Amino acid sequence: MRKLKLGIGFVIVIVLGCWIASRWHTWFVEDDEETYVPSLKPAHVLLTFGDDQPFSRNISWQADTVVHPSWLELVCLTDSDTIRVEAPGEVFHSRGGQAAYCVARLRSLKAATVYSYRAVTNGKASPWYQFQTQHTDTNKVSFLYVGDIQDSIGGETNRFLREALNRHPQREFLVCGGDFVDGPMHRWWEEGFRNIDSVAQAMPILAVTGNHDYRKGVIQHLERRFSLTFSYFLDSMIGDNQVYTLCYGPVQFFLLDSNRELPYLLTQRDWLKTQLQQSRARWKIVVLHHPLFSIRSASRNLIQRWVFNGLIEDYGVDLVLQAHEHNYARMTAHDNGVATTPVYTVSHCSPKNYDLYQNERYDRFGTDSRYYQTIDIIGDTLTMAAYEVYHHTLYDSLKIVKGNSQGQCVVIEDFFPKK
Repeated sequence: MRKLKLGIGFVIVIVLGCWIASRWHTWFVEDDEETYVPSLKPAHVLLTFGDDQPFSRNISWQADTVVHPSWLELVCLTDSDTIRVEAPGEVFHSRGGQAAYCVARLRSLKAATVYSYRAVTNGKASPWYQFQTQHTDTNKVSFLYVGDIQDSIGGETNRFLREALNRHPQREFLVCGGDFVDGPMHRWWEEGFRNIDSVAQAMPILAVTGNHDYRKGVIQHLERRFSLTFSYFLDSMIGDNQVYTLCYGPVQFFLLDSNRELPYLLTQRDWLKTQLQQSRARWKIVVLHHPLFSIRSASRNLIQRWVFNGLIEDYGVDLVLQAHEHNYARMTAHDNGVATTPVYTVSHCSPKNYDLYQNERYDRFGTDSRYYQTIDIIGDTLTMAAYEVYHHTLYDSLKIVKGNSQGQCVVIEDFFPKK
């Protein structure tokens, strides 16, 4: 009997070793980054949010290999006033080269106002771009959500996003569920900015970190160029945790970094609990990369679920936006058989597709395509609609209606119920 147990143990060790060896490169080995030289004039220009207030914006860009005097020229088109906003710089060293990143922080902008701007570094300027701040109506908001972008070189995401925004022009900003790039290398960042070119300069981009944004290794590492690009993290990080909250109209967003090890996730849980306790927002939306209820297997992402899901349920989160698993899915919570919040959704806009595990908790699945979602909030009603990108056809839709200011008597209207 003892020999049998030893034999079984030996076989298990061999099988486990072979499996780890087959996955070693995928998990732990980073491809070399090609040598690159950044543009001398501002490039990778990205408009995003600033602090946690709705009328703040950050504009970041990359230019040259050293820090030069840099600023943003900002013109308010209603009165033609031009102001100059200084943009501090920082050099980031990667395996393939180095580049200087600049961030201009705009605060106390006017509501419902069109601004024109250009980035300037060492006397060299970007093209002029425009953006418009939101209305003063704190009762409504409208935005677009995509999961993983993570496109291949020369991919189609830019066309998909432009077509989606042309079909839904009232969107005020874009939310991305992580894996903005396929890997933390210059060529993938170039592709990422090609994907959002003409969008990133005119519409705020709000993104969480994904596992492909991290450097591989036994201990994963997020390069600082991610935070220098999505620059709201520079002022909101808790230690090395990429967390951020934004109040916008009737909704408060809570961005988490689900890629981290358990001690970091526990720090994020403390932060999330404090933010949820202090929140007075009518609607609460959590954004993170890893689905709390996996659609790839029953055993995935259990740590993230254990860390975060209790708070999400206890503090009245309405919507959880997730990515990572390269399919579409939507799950509605139930209380004694009655549909209620939170609603969980998984989405992606990447050319990659993974095997789908049809978790019975989910109400709707989509595979072998790409998807985006529109989220509209007007007063007591949130409407989420999912579209298949190739033909922009409606694939899924759900409405959440709240009965009073305390969020009681929630009614879920499911337009594509589980069969």
